[in-house]
Amino acid sequence: MVETTAQNDLTPPALLSGFRLRARNEPANPTDAYLMQALAENKHAGLTLAVRARWIALAITALLLVMNIPSWDVLYYQCILAALALIGWLQLRAGKVGRSRWELTLIFADIVVLMFGMLVPNPFFDVDWPTAAQYTFDNFKYFYIFLAAVTLGYSWRTVFAYGTWTAVLWLVGMVFILIFGITDPALTERLSLAVNGDMRLLELIDPSNVRVRARIEETVVFLIVGVIMAINSFRANQLLLRQASTTRERANLARHFPPNIVDQLAERDQPLGEIRAQNVTILFADIVGFTRMAENETPDTVITLLRAFHRLIEEAVFEHGGTLDKYLGDGVMVTFGTPQAGPFDAGNALRCTETLLHRMNTWNQQRQNDGLSEIKLSLGLHYGPVILGDIGSERRLEFATLGDTVNVASRLEELTRTLGTKCVISDQLVVAARQEYAGIEPLVDQYQKLEQPRILRGRNAGIVIWVRKDT
Repeated sequence: MVETTAQNDLTPPALLSGFRLRARNEPANPTDAYLMQALAENKHAGLTLAVRARWIALAITALLLVMNIPSWDVLYYQCILAALALIGWLQLRAGKVGRSRWELTLIFADIVVLMFGMLVPNPFFDVDWPTAAQYTFDNFKYFYIFLAAVTLGYSWRTVFAYGTWTAVLWLVGMVFILIFGITDPALTERLSLAVNGDMRLLELIDPSNVRVRARIEETVVFLIVGVIMAINSFRANQLLLRQASTTRERANLARHFPPNIVDQLAERDQPLGEIRAQNVTILFADIVGFTRMAENETPDTVITLLRAFHRLIEEAVFEHGGTLDKYLGDGVMVTFGTPQAGPFDAGNALRCTETLLHRMNTWNQQRQNDGLSEIKLSLGLHYGPVILGDIGSERRLEFATLGDTVNVASRLEELTRTLGTKCVISDQLVVAARQEYAGIEPLVDQYQKLEQPRILRGRNAGIVIWVRKDT
């Protein structure tokens, strides 16, 4: 309740407090791979756009200057524009995620060069104007263009720094002109006589007048705009981080679910862990004799073998709409029909089994050519009701598939050793597959039904099973 109230408090102190809290929690140098990639791509795209816009704007400005100053005096301003173009190119080359002194130095150089062109009179001009006359050109507005460009490629901290540095340097420049600038008292006196001593009008037309209040006003307005744009940049950055986090979550889901299921989960509003019961096909796959095999191999060889095996399983499962429930060392538990039941779960499980056995044969042929031992796969499948939901504590939850169907599938996989076959499936699975699709018979024909029910470990009731014909 307190948190909700705080979030709805729109008073300036509450908004500032919330901004400070989020800013402190935002990592200055994120280490998550997805966040780093998202930030890097966003920054590179923003900097590229900003630099291209800068070059176009500078090119147009250069042409306008030639039209307005049709003499060699224009070279002074052209050199300043060229320096700004070069700094933009260096910023693009130096751009990276995280804090960078080199980038900050280039941004500071941007401000200094731009301000130099605004406040220092053109040395090639023949006229000897008062230094404060530079303010009459009203060039300060160009800082807004550069401020907007900074928001395209930099973080909110940099946007805020740009606004602050610009304001401070502009005021410092004003102080220097007040102290060291060239003035023309005689001209001021003549103008005062011309306006009959009207000080307000004199302030507007006197080229020696720095107009301190106007300089402070434009600085304060610029700071306000800079803060607003920094906050907007902060909000955009938060949105980018949330999108990157969503991408990471989808990638994590993709490690367990096929792509089509990931899309369904991403579009769902209800929680994944809603407790429910439904019919599911359970598949257990295991490497026969793995323990003895591992005793004679190096750790690297064992891990390499398991990774190749898991990759083979994963590809086949996802191709047939299955879900990788969990890895069990050298074994795998797979479900068909989670998190949502489909119209062909049992048939897809049988097709996946056929694909697994075929690819295992291909893999073993490759291993034999390389002088390696054969990998024997055992499979057990059962179809029936399960309970789906989250288990664990508040600190760690796991989406689990529970029930007798899971236990039966595991026992059927164990039974392959006793029966000397590669795969054992339950009669319930065959019945469900036939109900789903009449064309499933060619796959069913690969199995032989044992009329005598089998008593599985831990169960009193027998179960009718089918065994693979090619042992």
